[in-house]
Amino acid sequence: MTELEKCMAGEYYNCHDEIFLDMKSHARTLLQEYNALAYGQKAEKANILKQLFGRIGTNVSVGLPFVCDYGRNIYLGNNVSVNMNCTFVDCNKITIGDHVLIASNVQLYTAAHPVELSERLTPNWNMETGQYFCRTYALPIEIGSGCWLGGGVIVLPGVRIGDGCVIGAGSVVTKDIPPNTLAVGNPCHVVRKINKGH
Repeated sequence: MTELEKCMAGEYYNCHDEIFLDMKSHARTLLQEYNALAYGQKAEKANILKQLFGRIGTNVSVGLPFVCDYGRNIYLGNNVSVNMNCTFVDCNKITIGDHVLIASNVQLYTAAHPVELSERLTPNWNMETGQYFCRTYALPIEIGSGCWLGGGVIVLPGVRIGDGCVIGAGSVVTKDIPPNTLAVGNPCHVVRKINKGH
């Protein structure tokens, strides 16, 4: 398996492999251009986002500044609003459905490291290997259609948020959230069902 295949499969991978450095360099160039644009330069913004993202639907806005790792692993549906100062660490896939609101300062993290130090450190590591000194893996994030993520929400690797959810401001989402629920807190937990008429 290539390092990219390992990454997308959720296995340990070398995040300093040439392919990731190239992907990150490409994304940084586009982000620098994007974040320098004026608020009203909508056509220019749309053009850059089409080059940056894996897929982008219609009527999508991404506020400035915006930060991501590679861009190519971000898949956005139609009618999506991403407010300012959001960070998408898209080492694995980030899939966002239709009619989604993402407030300011939301952070979506697909990358992670083992909790145990003995597992986290790369065995037999040295500077010459070109590898990172610790092990990294990445798991996809999915945000269903009709969701609203409040300000400062953090979503951790491997989490799926079902359709129609509202995630309260400041929540840290550590596990899947079922569809049509209001969930809040750290760790984020379901408060009640919503959207009963749908």
